[in-house]
Amino acid sequence: MKKVTAVDIARMKEEGRKIPVLTAYDFATAKILDDAGVPVLLVGDSAGMVEAGYDTTLPVTVDEIIYHTRAVARGRVAALVVSDMPFGSYQASIDDARRNAVRLVKEGGAEAVKLEGGRRTAEAVRAIAAMDVPVMGHVGLTPQSVHRMGGYKVQGKGREAEEIIEDAIAIEDAGAFSIVLEGVPAQLAKDITERLTIPTIGIGAGPDCDGQVLVVNDMLGLTGNRVPKFVKRYADLRNIIYLAASEYVKDVEKGTFPTKEHSY
Repeated sequence: MKKVTAVDIARMKEEGRKIPVLTAYDFATAKILDDAGVPVLLVGDSAGMVEAGYDTTLPVTVDEIIYHTRAVARGRVAALVVSDMPFGSYQASIDDARRNAVRLVKEGGAEAVKLEGGRRTAEAVRAIAAMDVPVMGHVGLTPQSVHRMGGYKVQGKGREAEEIIEDAIAIEDAGAFSIVLEGVPAQLAKDITERLTIPTIGIGAGPDCDGQVLVVNDMLGLTGNRVPKFVKRYADLRNIIYLAASEYVKDVEKGTFPTKEHSY
């Protein structure tokens, strides 16, 4: 199985090949996704919400991302591992941005990092890319900006559209190898995708991006019934796990597990 690199992801756009991306937070899931041929595993700060139960991604720390990245890196063979830089790890200073990107690579095993924001983030993207660390950008609905945006709302309607285009161009010019477009109208995502030379990875951004990303817990049906409109559920693992756990509880309570078959 050939190892996927940031260079390969950039080439996929040139060749007109779509780029599937999924989040991963642990060894076992990373191994399954890697075996399934997912070329990019994103260790998202979404772990804070779907794994740790936070209301937003804002409390997530660099140490937490490093922990999850280590687990994912040990589970994959071929996939490119991209780690989110959590809130506060790059906004305060360029030195912080460099230092924390290095930590994610050296301590976590990340092969690329992702930063949210457009023109305001471009200097940090440029500084990290200058250290030969591949950078994935992220514009549109940026969850770390939830308070400024007043919630998780679609961005880029009306006059905001031109600003998001300028943000995307600034991130490309700063040296990013790809960029996530989240929560923007499909036509705007299409326009940006056609305008940029680097791949666009959509989430709630329509079908015309160069790739797509979903939170793995959402697409596997682990997060309950309330999911965003853009999520397609490919399994209902929550119900499967619920039924299995319920059966286990009954077996233990009735004394039908373990049996001789399960005993030494």
